[in-house]
Amino acid sequence: MEYYDFIIFIFFASIFSGQFFPADLSPFWKTLNTYGVFAIAYFMRPVGGVIMAHFGDLIGRKKMFTLSIVLMALPTLCIGFLPTFDHIGYAAPILLMLMRMLQGIAIGGEIPGAWVFVSEHVPKNRVGIANGMVTSGLTLGILLGSLIALLINSYFSKADIADYAWRIPFIVGGLLGFVTVYLRRYLHETPVFKEMQERKTLNQGLPIATVWQHHKPAILISILATWLLTAGIVVVILFAPELMKSELFKIPAKVALTMQSLTIVALACGCIFTGRMCDLFGAGKTFMAMCTGLAICSSVFYHSIGHVDYVTLAMMYAVTGFFVGIVGGVPFIMVHAFPPNIRFSGLSFSYNLSYAIFGGLTPLFLGIVNKINPLSGSYYVLFLSIMGVFCGIYLLRIRSKLI
Repeated sequence: MEYYDFIIFIFFASIFSGQFFPADLSPFWKTLNTYGVFAIAYFMRPVGGVIMAHFGDLIGRKKMFTLSIVLMALPTLCIGFLPTFDHIGYAAPILLMLMRMLQGIAIGGEIPGAWVFVSEHVPKNRVGIANGMVTSGLTLGILLGSLIALLINSYFSKADIADYAWRIPFIVGGLLGFVTVYLRRYLHETPVFKEMQERKTLNQGLPIATVWQHHKPAILISILATWLLTAGIVVVILFAPELMKSELFKIPAKVALTMQSLTIVALACGCIFTGRMCDLFGAGKTFMAMCTGLAICSSVFYHSIGHVDYVTLAMMYAVTGFFVGIVGGVPFIMVHAFPPNIRFSGLSFSYNLSYAIFGGLTPLFLGIVNKINPLSGSYYVLFLSIMGVFCGIYLLRIRSKLI
């Protein structure tokens, strides 16, 4: 639910563009401003991640894991009731930006917290598949957003969506978020953290300072792995349907969203598969194989848009989505890269810093370069897939028993 709350914004970006900015603003600047509001949440992720991870390493994983969902549910619900530009003028986009900032702070602690929390509850030979399942759950949040967007576009006219129906997904997401808050009351603190408490081996001082001073190689590999993750999720999963719906290819919105939904299911399966492969063969070999598959399949998919029938294109998109499942192996690397007493801080800092830079700037970057070459996303994914192969080679060379 938390990832659904965070990501649903992008499915209604065109609505926000028209509802929260002046009518006389050019389409280019409306789009740029809208994606800027979307991106601001990414830039706030390191703030939330560092703060929550700090206390997560000092006072416990569970408390921060619960706080993050509260910070997500409230602003999501508020977005569903925000007045538009016609009602309160420039205060509308400012309030929207503030809500997105709060969402960014929340998600900054949520995802690293989930990976650490689960990793410290399962046996060591199940860390990969456990995190693959967690990451699969995150992708299903995108699927839920896609399905909700499909339902809204199916049952409401464009005028009704612009008038009021766009609010429904945010209200539903905010309310269901509080159900998650209730469920998290029944979680228990991780055995690893309890053991550190008993042995008095919790980090003294600032965990983030220890991370920065003594774990720079772990930070670097974590940042590169997260950069690959942003390419898979933001470019292939979120923005490919926008490319298909564009004036260049004119694939109907319902068809593109249906393809996206099938691809997210394939992605969820790919995350679990990748996690299990990491447990069995290590992250090095898994990254080399999956990233090679992603490079090939994504290139074929992008260059087939507009040249093959919808069924064939949907199959190509789904296979590409399965290889995007390499993102399920990213937490496996990061969890093992940092020792337990600074694990939350190290993972959170690296992940959120990378996502803030690359995840936040990618929509703006693609919005500009797509005007020059609509298939620029394909080359971006290809480049990062090759980088992922080299990351796999590096992991093999260091011969770590863990990764």
